[in-house]
Amino acid sequence: MTPLQFEAMHGSAWSELEAACAGGDRKKSARPADGGKAAGERRADAAVDRARFAELYRAACEHLALAQGRSYPVALIERLEVLTANCHQRIYRQGDLGLGRLARLFLVDFPQSVRAHRSYVLIALIVFVGPMLAVGVATYLDPGLVLSVHDVRAVDEYDRMYGNGDGPIGRAAAGSDWAMFGHYIQNNISIAFQCFASGLFFGLGSIFFLAMNGVMAGSVAGYLSWHGYAARFYSFVVTHGAFELTAIVLAGAAGLALGRPLLVPGRHTRIAALQQAASRSIVLVYGIVAMLFVAAAIEAFWSSARWVDPAVKFAVGGGCWIAVLAYFFFQGRPTRS
Repeated sequence: MTPLQFEAMHGSAWSELEAACAGGDRKKSARPADGGKAAGERRADAAVDRARFAELYRAACEHLALAQGRSYPVALIERLEVLTANCHQRIYRQGDLGLGRLARLFLVDFPQSVRAHRSYVLIALIVFVGPMLAVGVATYLDPGLVLSVHDVRAVDEYDRMYGNGDGPIGRAAAGSDWAMFGHYIQNNISIAFQCFASGLFFGLGSIFFLAMNGVMAGSVAGYLSWHGYAARFYSFVVTHGAFELTAIVLAGAAGLALGRPLLVPGRHTRIAALQQAASRSIVLVYGIVAMLFVAAAIEAFWSSARWVDPAVKFAVGGGCWIAVLAYFFFQGRPTRS
């Protein structure tokens, strides 16, 4: 599809969204003129307006991602960047505070933003999972390779964490569940922050930390599988991994999104291009932090419990993976009449 065909196909929707975004404040000042309407009718009209605005905004974000991926002319990309940025500002300066805004963030904005960044998510997934699988298989075939990634003390800790014993699974120290909850939050957020913030080094930092964490995870999985601890290890990671591993990949994707405008700023200065990329990525960051809190809670209070049968953990973990994937694929899409 040529840029002209693309603009002809979607231009009317962009114009409608531009008018809706520019007219938002004027509607507020004109509210007294609607005094003849019943309160229920006004709420219904407002709900329709918000639904239409959200549908157009989500579509514009997807169109922006397509335009960038297809290297359409700079003027077309700039129009969509300005449009989506203005709509984003309008959404987050509205007076819808509290649970309503929070619900919209996680039910609409976060999954929509993940889909809008899908090219970065795919790259991050390959960079993380590829080394993890390769090193995992290599370490299973030659367990001595684990010492190329971890020192002897760390390997001994893994043996104690997943070996036979009476304490919680996956813990080197006998801390309380709440203490480990705090530890997991700190550890998870530090890893995600590395993957995200290092994207400022033209995206190379995100690639490095994604690959490095994949190598470390794969080496541990391969070694413990060879050692005979596979059931205990995988039943431990399967549930919280649905949130933690997904969040790490998304953090790397957000970092890549920061790095791209530093390499290809277009007609903007690199600082301006970076600011626009950061404004589009901030919703990802909110969602990533929430996912890491969920992962830490599951890891502290569920994954480490020895009283739960591994088969139950695998069943619950499988359900969590399906729920997470369905959430990102289907949640927040406009309803079709």
